Amino acid sequence: MKAVTWQGKGTMSVEEVPDPRLSLPDDIVVKVTSTGLCGSDLHLYDPLAPFMEPGDVVGHEPMGVVEEVGPGVTALRPGDRVVVPFTISCGSCWMCSRGLHSQCEATQNHEHGTGASLFGYSRLYGQVPGAQAEYLRVPFGNALPIKVPHGPPDDRFVFLSDVLPTAWQALEYADLDPGDTVLVLGAGPIGDMCVRIARHRGLRVIVADPVAERIDRSTSYGPDVVSLTDEAPALQQVRELTRGRGADAVIDAVGMEAHGSPVAEGMAKVVALLPDRVSEPLVRSAGVDRLAALHFAIDAVRRGGTISVVGVYGGAMDPMPLMELFDKQVHLRMGQANVRRWSDEILELLLQDEDHLGVEGFATHHLPLDDAPRAYRDFRDKRDGMVKVLFRP
Repeated sequence: MKAVTWQGKGTMSVEEVPDPRLSLPDDIVVKVTSTGLCGSDLHLYDPLAPFMEPGDVVGHEPMGVVEEVGPGVTALRPGDRVVVPFTISCGSCWMCSRGLHSQCEATQNHEHGTGASLFGYSRLYGQVPGAQAEYLRVPFGNALPIKVPHGPPDDRFVFLSDVLPTAWQALEYADLDPGDTVLVLGAGPIGDMCVRIARHRGLRVIVADPVAERIDRSTSYGPDVVSLTDEAPALQQVRELTRGRGADAVIDAVGMEAHGSPVAEGMAKVVALLPDRVSEPLVRSAGVDRLAALHFAIDAVRRGGTISVVGVYGGAMDPMPLMELFDKQVHLRMGQANVRRWSDEILELLLQDEDHLGVEGFATHHLPLDDAPRAYRDFRDKRDGMVKVLFRP
C-alpha cells in the first residue's frame, strides 16, 4: 500500500509499504478514506526528529471503512464506517474508566515515561504505524473506533479523530459559563475550532493570531480580534475588552510552534543538527520550547482565571513564572485529548441536520496522498492559505 513516511529531518516521502495485518483477536483493518495533516505532525520535522526512524509511517487523524475484523471483534463488521481516535486506548483500564484515555495503562510507554501510544508519532509514543496511508491496523476494535453512519461526507465526521475532541477538551478544562470571556491564542485548526465551539456554547470570544488568513476564518463566528504584532498593545487590547481584568480563561492553542524567542529557536535548530544519541536526551530534558504564547496567556488571564493549554510543548525544563501564577491564583490545566471521553457527546452534535461547527467547510485543502511531501512544506511555511489539509488515499 501507499503511505507517507518519515525519511529524515524535514523529509517526508510517499512509499510502498507492507499492508497491515491483524495481530490480535480484537484488531481491525480500516481502509482509509480521509486522513488529516495536523500541526503536531510538523513537530516530527525537527523537535521530535531524534525519536523517528526512516520509514516510519506518519499521520493520526483518519476515518474510513472497516475492511477486516479479528475473531474477538463483536462491535463492528466489515463495511462499517468508523473514525479512529489518534490516542490508542483500551477503554477499560483504571485510567480509561476515569475518562483519562490519553493515559491508558494498556498502551503507556514506560521506557520513555509517556502516556498512551499515538498513531504515527515516534518512539516516544509507541512507534505505531500511522494513518496517512491506504490502510490502517487499529487495536481494541470493540472500544476504540467511533462508528458513524454512511451518507454524510467524510468532512462531517473525520475531525472526531483529533481536532474536535482536542478543542472540546480545551473548553471543558477552561470551565466557563455562558457569557464568560475566553481568549484563544492561535487560530490554526485547533484554535479555530475552539472559537467555534465557544461561540456555540454562548461564550464571548477573543482570538489572537499573527496570520491574517487564519484570523479571517474565525471572524465569521463573531469573536473580537486582537493583533499580535506587538505584545504590549495586544495585552492592552485584551484588558480594554475585559474591563481591565483580563480574560476569564485563556486557551493556548499554539504550543511549541510559538514565535518570539530567537534564543530558544536557535537552540532548537542546533539540537536538530546533533546526532540522535546526543539530541534525544536534550530534547527530553532541555528547555527548547518557545514560550511566548504561554507567557502571554499568563499575563492576559484575570486573577483567579484558568489557562487551558492545548498546544503541544516538548521541553521538560522550561522556566515557568511560578511566582506570578501563584500570586494571580491561576488554574492551569493541560494534556493530550482524551478522545473517547468526549466523542459520544460531540457525535450527537454532528448528527444533527445543521452543521453547527462548520465542519463540512473546515478543511482548506483536499489532496491526494501523493501530494503529502509538498503539503507538509506548504503547511509548515503557511503558504497558499493552508490551514487544514485532508488527504484522500
